[in-house]
Amino acid sequence: MAEVTFKGTPMTLVGKEVKTGDQAPDFKVLDNSLNEVSLADYSGQVKLISVVPSVDTGVCAEQTKRFNDEAEKLGNVKVLTISMDLPFAQKRWKAANDIQHIDIFSDHKDADFAENYGVLMQELRLLARSVFVIDSEGKVTYTEYVSEGTNHPNYEKALEAVRTTN
Repeated sequence: MAEVTFKGTPMTLVGKEVKTGDQAPDFKVLDNSLNEVSLADYSGQVKLISVVPSVDTGVCAEQTKRFNDEAEKLGNVKVLTISMDLPFAQKRWKAANDIQHIDIFSDHKDADFAENYGVLMQELRLLARSVFVIDSEGKVTYTEYVSEGTNHPNYEKALEAVRTTN
């Protein structure tokens, strides 16, 4: 499993670590209207999944805004952000920050995404910061489990993975 700390404290990640080359596990999350959405809903599309502990914190907000800004330039790529925030809070945050090019989902109900991608920090019941790129056939082409939860992911490597997958 990936080793992750949050503010220097080691975290226990629950679930199965996803690796480059794996078939992407399906998952169910909630959209901002409480509708269930799954990875299968994006079948046939390249996907960049940006995972954050909470969109309402500094680094998470910056990460979400950065991928929103990049999404418009990526062409036929779906950018998804997933956190444990409640759908209502995500909806307010998305409107307040003019987020128009990505979809934001909540994993708070069942932690299904968290467990299927090995990103549930057991001690905090938050998602570990990570990025996944999945090709149109459902194969994982890039993974990053950010080793310190308060650090940014490697945006350039993730975006390059999308460009070479696209």
